[in-house]
Amino acid sequence: MAEPILITPYDPHWTEEFRDIGTRLRHALQDVALRIDHIGSTSVIELDAKPIIDIQISVSSFEPLQVYQEPMQNIGYVFRSDNPERTKRYFRESEGMRRTHIHVREQGSFGEQFALLFRDYLRQHANEAKYYAAIKYKLKDQYEQDRHHYVEAKEPFIWEIMRRASEWSQQVGWKPGQLDV
Repeated sequence: MAEPILITPYDPHWTEEFRDIGTRLRHALQDVALRIDHIGSTSVIELDAKPIIDIQISVSSFEPLQVYQEPMQNIGYVFRSDNPERTKRYFRESEGMRRTHIHVREQGSFGEQFALLFRDYLRQHANEAKYYAAIKYKLKDQYEQDRHHYVEAKEPFIWEIMRRASEWSQQVGWKPGQLDV
């Protein structure tokens, strides 16, 4: 049976958990990691979310993979070679560790910028974060046991928000800010 989708109220400890994990990643990866950022819903204050810490690591190149794979494996993160998305390399926690999704993307890539802009826009627009939370709850109720369809159903809403985020980014001259760790 599939793991049910769980959305919980915002937890201020998510920021602390990210900092702990991010600091371990920074020590392991050193300057291979050009950026380490808290992304996804747990990175937006007051946004209800699945209690999974999403982290984005920006690197100059995906190759050679061993440059970041080995240090990450040494601290317990498992490379998921079965990830079908070719614009990132994906790692997950080992058994017994805190649920974490680590997305390694090339610096300056569309995927890297998308994740940072989406996060920053929601951080600056509480009404949009509340709208997004309402959509997630509605879709969770509809697809509670079907994670694939839940994610798929969120996509049009994410693009709707990103259209507004793009307009906002042009108005304010957005660019990625300081590193999170």
